Amino acid sequence: MESIDPTTGRPLPPDAIQRILYIAPSIHVYNIPPLTSTKGYVAASWTENNNKRQIFTARLRILETAIPTPNTALGTASGEENVKVDILLEDPSNGQLFAAAPYTTTDVVEQVLDSSRFFAVRVQGEGGRKAVLGIGYEERSEAFDFSVCLQEVRRTLGIEDTGKSGGKKLVKEEKQPEKKDFSLKEGETITINIGGKGKRNPPPKSPEGFGSGGFSLPPPPGGGGALLPPPPSAQEVKAQKRLSQNIEPAPKPVDDFGFDDGEFGEFQ
Repeated sequence: MESIDPTTGRPLPPDAIQRILYIAPSIHVYNIPPLTSTKGYVAASWTENNNKRQIFTARLRILETAIPTPNTALGTASGEENVKVDILLEDPSNGQLFAAAPYTTTDVVEQVLDSSRFFAVRVQGEGGRKAVLGIGYEERSEAFDFSVCLQEVRRTLGIEDTGKSGGKKLVKEEKQPEKKDFSLKEGETITINIGGKGKRNPPPKSPEGFGSGGFSLPPPPGGGGALLPPPPSAQEVKAQKRLSQNIEPAPKPVDDFGFDDGEFGEFQ
């Protein structure tokens, strides 16, 4: 079966691949009033007066189309693909296309300010005509899945997230750290202080028992501060040695031989 481009109605190349990313079988489509505030759309104005602005109930599909890029030099595919995504509002009974919205920027689908179930969609018709339609979900879970699918589409197509403030696009950018300028201005100089230069180091503390001028001996025992006598000279030592050698032992007393002056005191 030949594939058709839903936005142009023209047949696609035979090697084109189409894939359904999301489908909602029943959503409400509204003919919404023109935007009166730069802040965004309000769904309460669509549903007032018994939903008189509701057009019909449609089926919503998000369709991805990948077309291989030909290599003009060789006449074959280059291996690269041209990928696009379209949001389709169709008749649920026969699948006839009612409106299509090529998803090229984040402004194509905007969530309203007062509900998570309603969105404003910029559709495109034949001849490039554009209009803004409102869509609404009965369940918040289906609306959440719709938002998640669009988030994945933006990642695939490389579409940057934008915000609105005063009707202008604001691209979210990471705040870069402020760069400091350390270069010298005209007339500025640098002064460097080298620690310890020109200063004399204090003398080290003497350990216990030593004076600053050298060694100091502890006081002699007994106190009083008396000086010890000088040692004898070599001549005095020699004289004392000779004297001790010339002294003869004293004779032993007579009583020590065991004789007495008794009757037998004389030999006969």
